[in-house]
Amino acid sequence: MRTITVIVHFTNNMLLRCIRIYHTARRRLRTTRKGGEMRKSGLSGALGLGLMAVPAAAQDQPAIPATDARQTIIVTGVRDGYQVDTTSTATRTPTSLKDVPQAASIITEAQIDDQAMRSIADVLRYVPGAVISQGEGHRDQIILRGNNSTADFFVDGLRDDVQYYRGLYNAERIEVLKGPNAMIFGRGGGGGIVNRVTKRPVANAFISGSGSADTYGAWYVDTDINQPLSGSASARLNAVYEEFNSNRDFYDGRRIAINPTFAVSLGGTTRIDLGFEYNNDKRTIDRGVPSAVQGSLTSPSRPLPGFRDTFFGVPGFNVSDFEAKVLSGRIEHRFNDNLTLTSRVLYGDYDKLYRNAFAVTPVTPRGGVQSVGLEAYSDPTTRKNLLNQNDLVWTVTTGPVRHVLLAGFEYGDQRTRNQRINGFFGSGDIVNGGRRVFVGLAERITVPPVTLRTTANTGYRSIRTNADATAFYVQDQISIGEHVDVIGGVRRDRFKLSVDDLVAGQSYSRTDTLWSPRLGVVLKPVQPVSIYASYSRSFLPQSGDQFSSLDLTSAALEPEKFDNYELGLKWDIYPTLNLTAAVYRLDRTNTRAIDPNDATRTVLTGAQRSKGFELGLTGAISPQWQVSAGYALQDATIRKSTSAAPAGRDVPLVPKQQASLWTRYDFTPRFGAGLGVYRQSKSFTSISNTVVLPAFTRVDAAAFFKLTPKVEAQINVENLLNSSYFSSAYNDNNIMPGAPTTARATVRMSF
Repeated sequence: MRTITVIVHFTNNMLLRCIRIYHTARRRLRTTRKGGEMRKSGLSGALGLGLMAVPAAAQDQPAIPATDARQTIIVTGVRDGYQVDTTSTATRTPTSLKDVPQAASIITEAQIDDQAMRSIADVLRYVPGAVISQGEGHRDQIILRGNNSTADFFVDGLRDDVQYYRGLYNAERIEVLKGPNAMIFGRGGGGGIVNRVTKRPVANAFISGSGSADTYGAWYVDTDINQPLSGSASARLNAVYEEFNSNRDFYDGRRIAINPTFAVSLGGTTRIDLGFEYNNDKRTIDRGVPSAVQGSLTSPSRPLPGFRDTFFGVPGFNVSDFEAKVLSGRIEHRFNDNLTLTSRVLYGDYDKLYRNAFAVTPVTPRGGVQSVGLEAYSDPTTRKNLLNQNDLVWTVTTGPVRHVLLAGFEYGDQRTRNQRINGFFGSGDIVNGGRRVFVGLAERITVPPVTLRTTANTGYRSIRTNADATAFYVQDQISIGEHVDVIGGVRRDRFKLSVDDLVAGQSYSRTDTLWSPRLGVVLKPVQPVSIYASYSRSFLPQSGDQFSSLDLTSAALEPEKFDNYELGLKWDIYPTLNLTAAVYRLDRTNTRAIDPNDATRTVLTGAQRSKGFELGLTGAISPQWQVSAGYALQDATIRKSTSAAPAGRDVPLVPKQQASLWTRYDFTPRFGAGLGVYRQSKSFTSISNTVVLPAFTRVDAAAFFKLTPKVEAQINVENLLNSSYFSSAYNDNNIMPGAPTTARATVRMSF
């Protein structure tokens, strides 16, 4: 994606005429190349006197003051593609990606559409250094630079740490920032973060929509409607209805999501954005297949082969039911050309219930029959999040030195109620008082009915947590002439967590006050090239991602620390094609370990190290040829024994090598084709290092057709060669088989 900025100066008596001219020109300013032709899309811009801005490269461009006799209009146009030039997420100030001393991968809406991506997992498949975890079949879960997380997700820069599957229907782009990010985002983010930039109202009216279906019966319809309400206000609606299906037995579900937004500009200096999102997602929980011993008992086990479609659960019982109601607001005020204040707020009410029966043992002979052990539980969770960010950005120039100063305050209040209700089997080959049942291996296994119990001695958990966070931060981006940039910042967080164990009648609390520094230097020896070095730190309280593990032991322990050292290169080979490279070392310390001198004590002597090399190539080789490619060479190991594993073991789900390539070429103005290849070397499914997730290669393809100036169609084929592979895992016995060859047809219309 390339940004084109035009600055126009004119006097007041020309203002109305220029605005009328602009209203005509804006419909041609932002265009999307499909099949070699140019079609109308949205508008990205920031205008004085009430004209709207849209999130994209210039999403944080404030309105222009309307008080001077001499007016300035900044018109920012966007040429859609796979490349992005700037972001406000990495530094909280509008910054060229070349000037950010950090590895970042950005997946644009154009690439999401071309590859028919439907989930965060689809997106991360093409991000070097990112690995997908199965997430127990009911949530997004990722491993970035060897660090596993269910909570390092953000939406428009605000924390989005609830466990669910995030849709892409309202996403302008997905940003993946790698390495610790506490200076910007606070706790967590040890390996990096994933941020969704959502669509905001723009100045021109349009209606677009699409419909899609695949060969297993999954389908969706969505819409994107934008309507100016006046010269200074606009509204937008994004919505989707989706039905789920796959090759897996008994798998189905549906998602309904709607996201209306409203924006108004006040006097050309202030913009207010308001939004509401309703998301209701109900689907089958499928935790894949168990492992099976292969060959020698001393060799690592492998996923159970030959059961690509078999469901190891209970139809009707294995279900995730998620509902979210989220209000968001943003106020941006420009005091003058050099001073801007932005305040963001989010209130989210989340309600989730998931129940599942799942494999907990490998397939082994039992009574002369190949059998697998299953357990079951139910987990209802509610959470209410109130989040607020306030950023003051001041730009000042003194001689050859330019400063972009950021000062901010952040507040968060998160209240969670969670239960874990264990399931019991009343018949069959049961052990552990009915907590576990063994069933014979078959193409379709038969599992006895499950009963949920909350009585004494059933392992029932019921907790209430309250997490309060406040933070202050300052940052200075210093540009010395044209060739040297320095960025430095520090953040002070106060994080207090209180947990009430309602079953045991006990309460625990811990308060942590930590400083998170960041320092980076960017050298630009020639205009298209930047070379950077950086250091950053993050922390994670011992309560874990979801606040559920605080107990008497962990309440006495300091947070885990993540220290990242990184060198990188960013090179605009062409104005439309960008190459990135990074080498890093990421040390995770303060992990729990058993005291070698007293087995009854837990101490903070465990350590993990990730190190690697990442390479990315994104953009357009020619006007007809788009490409997105990546490679990662990484190693993540336990350096000092932790409570989970001894030193020397590999961190799970971290393949030594990953490589991805997606490319689209438009042969004529009406026809194009795409090809994708993804390769991942073997890894271990858990910290036990006893089960291997085998290496695999997947080939995808696509064809694109321009039917009319306003109607486009495409066909995407995943796993074109019908490879038998295992795409992800959660542990040694929850391993997800990859789907067979799947074709998806999509039609898009715009008016």
